Amino acid sequence: MDARYVFAVRFRVEPAAGGVSIDPEEFETRLSRTADPPGEEGWLFFRDNLWRGEIGDERHFRELTSEALGVTVTSVEYRALRTDEEYYEALKDEIRANLPEFKDDSVAAVVSKYLGSSVEVEH
Repeated sequence: MDARYVFAVRFRVEPAAGGVSIDPEEFETRLSRTADPPGEEGWLFFRDNLWRGEIGDERHFRELTSEALGVTVTSVEYRALRTDEEYYEALKDEIRANLPEFKDDSVAAVVSKYLGSSVEVEH
């Protein structure tokens, strides 16, 4: 099983030495975060951080990303959950087993509510 959350991250580099400058000062890159296996600690990352395919609390997420990368992050945008079929089926099974926790009536509704249409199943 393999899955990862993908984000577009814009960050600023601030030279530590005086008299040094860079151009441009901001860069954009892709950040991948491994998705925890369904049912294991951390598997609810999507529920806790995403809403309709967007980051729920961008400021907080930007701060966490800054800490993880060691640079000043100016923006973070969720792009997709890239997953293989095995992980995606296991994720849907785990959601189904915990459906009351999501306060929804179907797995499809939960996936849409948190991930929007941003799930990419790789074959």
